[in-house]
Amino acid sequence: MRREIVVPPSGMHRTGDSVGRSTQRPPKPAFRTTKTSQKLKILPEDEEGGPSTDVDDYLGLTGVYDQIEHMRGAQDLRNEITRLKNLPMGSLPRVTAYATASSYTMTLLFKWIQSRKDQNDTAPKLLDECIYSPFVYGPSEAITINMDEVLIDDDRQHAEFSETYIPIKSEIFIFDYGVIVIWGMDERHEREFLQELEPFEVEKIDEDDIEMEELEFYINPNAQSRIYNDVISLRTTKGHMAKLAISHAIAQATKLSLYEGLVDETIEATRHIPQRMAESGTVEMTRKGLIRKIGQLFIMRVNVNLVSNILDTPEIFWSEPTLQPLYAAIREYLEIPQRVEIMNHRVSVISDLLDMLNGHLNGMHGEFLEWIVIILIGVEIIIGVVTITVEAAKLSY
Repeated sequence: MRREIVVPPSGMHRTGDSVGRSTQRPPKPAFRTTKTSQKLKILPEDEEGGPSTDVDDYLGLTGVYDQIEHMRGAQDLRNEITRLKNLPMGSLPRVTAYATASSYTMTLLFKWIQSRKDQNDTAPKLLDECIYSPFVYGPSEAITINMDEVLIDDDRQHAEFSETYIPIKSEIFIFDYGVIVIWGMDERHEREFLQELEPFEVEKIDEDDIEMEELEFYINPNAQSRIYNDVISLRTTKGHMAKLAISHAIAQATKLSLYEGLVDETIEATRHIPQRMAESGTVEMTRKGLIRKIGQLFIMRVNVNLVSNILDTPEIFWSEPTLQPLYAAIREYLEIPQRVEIMNHRVSVISDLLDMLNGHLNGMHGEFLEWIVIILIGVEIIIGVVTITVEAAKLSY
C-alpha cells in the first residue's frame, strides 16, 4: 500500500512519551535523559572488514565513516523522525522490553516455543543466553519511507513523503535474566504473550513493579541506521542478528531500571535513620528491627552486584565481533554506563548506612554485655555484703 501524506509543521508533533505508549500503566520516573530529551545516535559501521553478516544490511553505508557529513545531515534526520511522529498512534511498530521475573526456565520455555510452530509460526534458536524466535499472533506491518528533497517545500511549513507498508513477522528475544524484548507486536498481543510466559517465570515480579522500555522502529533503506527520540531507523527487516545486538542493550537497560527503582526506594525508606540519629543521638529501633533492616540492605547490595554481572558485555559478541559496535552504540544511547556509575554511587551510600547500623548494633550488643557484667558485679557485692553481715551476726552471739 503506497500513499502520499501531508504532515503538519514540526512544532505540532507529539512527544516521545505519547507515541505508542500505553495509557493503562502509571508513569514511572525516567532513569535516562533520552526518555524526556531528544538525542540522535548514528549507529556505527563495521570497520574491521570481517565476515559479512546481516548486520551489514542494517548499518548501511560502506567505506570510511564520514562524521562531518552526518553532522551536516543531523537536522534532516531529526526532521524525518519529527514528521513520522505526526502519524496516527500505533502506525510505527513497537520495540518493547519487559522485566517480568528474576529468570526463566529456559529449557522448558524453548520446548514450549517449539511446540507453537503451527499456531504461531515459531522457529526458536538458542543464542548464548537468549532464545530468539518469530512469534506471530496476526499480520504486522512496518513503514518504509522514501524521502525526496523536491517534495520538501522551501518554507518548511509542511512536508510530503511517500510511505509504504510492508509485512513483517513479530519477533521475540527472551533473556535468561528475566527480560523479554518484543519486536513488531501490538500491545494487545504483547499482553497475551506475557500471560503465556508466566508458567516459565522464576521469582515473578509483581505486576506493579514490572519495568519496561518502549521504543518504535521503521525502515529507511536509503539512510544510515540510527536511533532518535526512541525511534530506531533500520535499513532492512531481514535477519535477526542486528536486532539481537539492539535487544541485548535494551534488555540490560530494562533490568537496570528495575534495580535503579529498588535502590531509590531503599534510600527513601532509610533516609530517616541518619536524620533521627542526628536529632536524638541514637537509632530509635529495636534490636530485631535493626537486624531486619541490616538484612534488607545487605540483600540490596548483593542484588546490585548480581545485576553488575548481567550488565557485562554478552559472550556472543566474542563470536560475532561485527555486532559489538552496534550493541555499544545502543548502550550509549540508553546511557547504561552513566546510569551504572550513578547507581553504584547510591549503593555506596547504602553500604555506608549498612556499616553504620552494623557499628550501632555491635555497640548495642557491647553495651548489653557491659550491663550484664555490672549487674553480676552488683549481685556479687550484695551477696558478699549479706554474707559478711550474717557472719558478723553469728560472731556477735
